[in-house]
Amino acid sequence: MKQTMANLVERSHQAFPTTIYYAFKQSDTQSTGTSSTGWESFLEAVIQSGYLIAGTWPMRTEYTGNLKKVVNALASSIILVCRKRDESAPSIPRRQFLRELKEELPEALEAMIGGKKGASPIAPVDLAQAAIGPGMAVFSRYSGIIEADGSKMSVHDALIQINKVIDEFFNEAEGDMDSDTRFCIDWFMQYGFKQAEYGQADVLARAKGTTVEGLAVAGVVETGVGKVRLLKFEEYPENWDPEKDTRTPTWEALHQLIRALRSGGEAEAGLLLKKMVERTEPIRQLAYRLYTLCERKGWADEARAYNELIASWHGTIEAADQALGKSREAKQLTLDM
Repeated sequence: MKQTMANLVERSHQAFPTTIYYAFKQSDTQSTGTSSTGWESFLEAVIQSGYLIAGTWPMRTEYTGNLKKVVNALASSIILVCRKRDESAPSIPRRQFLRELKEELPEALEAMIGGKKGASPIAPVDLAQAAIGPGMAVFSRYSGIIEADGSKMSVHDALIQINKVIDEFFNEAEGDMDSDTRFCIDWFMQYGFKQAEYGQADVLARAKGTTVEGLAVAGVVETGVGKVRLLKFEEYPENWDPEKDTRTPTWEALHQLIRALRSGGEAEAGLLLKKMVERTEPIRQLAYRLYTLCERKGWADEARAYNELIASWHGTIEAADQALGKSREAKQLTLDM
């Protein structure tokens, strides 16, 4: 593979990028996310050959119908955008790499999850792979990242650092959320939607600046017989109106949107979102955060719900904008009359 990449570099022109499609399936779940030894080896070959990686983009190129529906077919292929690295590129110490990574990766993540105007944001299921691009852009623009012992940082270790910055990005967003939502996130991390002891919930609630009784009033937990559990999205009331609800955690708003999307599609979800447009960004941030948690714990059904919401985000926003426009027209008509 290194020889193949070296041949490509030799024939590449500095003015044009090289686009490489890569499909992978082998993976191991680790505490820092999902990694693949085949994927790491491939990245090592690309970088050592003299390429710098400018971007990584997942594309749904794999058809999963007919024959593939009975095998472990891939959902995405990864596109690497590469350019020839300057032969005079210097080496830098580990601390400088980490500083540049923390400066550049959060901005790239914000662009990915926010989506460009008129485009959908990167789906949570693809975010980890897409985020490798800007992270590896920092790593591969240099001839090497020098560790404290004088050795060069490996791609494996670079991917660990990239995943850490991604976690920090979403943890920081979590810190800005309301206390009820922060309780729900921590409780979800420990128990998912299963029951657990009331005493444990009480201790966590106090630490987060809320109470179990208040969470029940907010409509995000069920209590009884010394047990507490988070409500699933299908258990939320269909007649919920955020404009009349005096206590609406971001957690509740997110799961109500999922319920609306599942029951009535983007149109129904858009009608609901237009009543709480000020919560748009926190809801989106929380969906990514919960998807990541579910993926690492192997909770496929729960992860699917959060991924579906983001995948439908553009259509939901459009439906909300249309609903707001019609509402303004109706108000103006009333005033004119």
